[in-house]
Amino acid sequence: MQAFWAGLILSATGAVASADALNVVSWDGAYVKSQILGYIRDYEQASGNRVNVIQYTGGIDEIRSQSRAWNVSWEVIDLELYDAIRACNEGLLETIDLDDMPAAPDGTPARDDFINHRATPCGVANVASATVISFDPQRFETPPDALEDFFDLDVYPGKRALRKTPQGNMEWALIADGVPRDKVYDVLSTEQGLNRAFAVLNRIKPHVQWWETGQEAIRLLETEQVVMSSAYNGRVGAAIDRGESLDILWDNHVWYYDVWAIVKNGRNPDLALDFIRFASKTESLVKQVKYISYGPMRHSAVAMLDEKVRDRLPTSEAHLKTALELDAVWWSENLDRIQPRFERWLERSIMVPKALPR
Repeated sequence: MQAFWAGLILSATGAVASADALNVVSWDGAYVKSQILGYIRDYEQASGNRVNVIQYTGGIDEIRSQSRAWNVSWEVIDLELYDAIRACNEGLLETIDLDDMPAAPDGTPARDDFINHRATPCGVANVASATVISFDPQRFETPPDALEDFFDLDVYPGKRALRKTPQGNMEWALIADGVPRDKVYDVLSTEQGLNRAFAVLNRIKPHVQWWETGQEAIRLLETEQVVMSSAYNGRVGAAIDRGESLDILWDNHVWYYDVWAIVKNGRNPDLALDFIRFASKTESLVKQVKYISYGPMRHSAVAMLDEKVRDRLPTSEAHLKTALELDAVWWSENLDRIQPRFERWLERSIMVPKALPR
């Protein structure tokens, strides 16, 4: 089985595909598996085109390098929305007309069927996911039930894990410190608020391991290197489905959605658009949910899901009651200001006040 998946997925440093193939850049693990089984295989069979899936960990540096050099091998890319906004503003992505996307099965135009009010003209929304807290309930007498518990080392001692990025972590720090969800970005926009978020993160920093891929987060939990970790809800769900003793803390989960985008100056933008049309069909999005619990960004796709399936999604009515939507526009405007400070903060050591059992 490992050899099978290795044949399907190329690393970002692997060989560039032949000219008649399409390179699609996406994430890792259960997520890319859901895309391959949800619609990439179907697209290859229906179109006769070969799709090579390249894994990455986010960001737009490589897109910028390829597009400006007119040497594009990353033709289609699954981007976090804030990165899509940034790349679009820099002129690194092609614009995509929603009228070019397939209508819903009942004939509703795609423009009216997609859930979001487009934040960027360069992307087509695919699925909504969430960053949640995950843990093994068997490792606690009283399992954590609130975001604040993640930051409470006295009641819940042990190592934590967080994604190596300021997005989501800064918001969680402020919420855990008492800032209401609807005021988080107002507070984070001030220097005082930014200092406050870093001060909260300082309290747990000596006990944090940092991950960059969704698979890493799950592996840290499975191998008991940490007692709690931020994680993508779909990755946790996939681990639970295969028998891992994990649970999801939905309190104050941060939800967001990704978009498909086409890197400018590529060799075959028409083929890239053809793939996005197929991947964005209602039927494709519905099939993807069979393999990962992420919410499709089309009304028609959500309507076709079983109620039990919808209840597992980060966009379910119950889960949204205590959720924070990541403000992608805010991050697109502030990431270049905050990221360097976050990286400098990571490099600084903080004295561990006492040894804590894992």
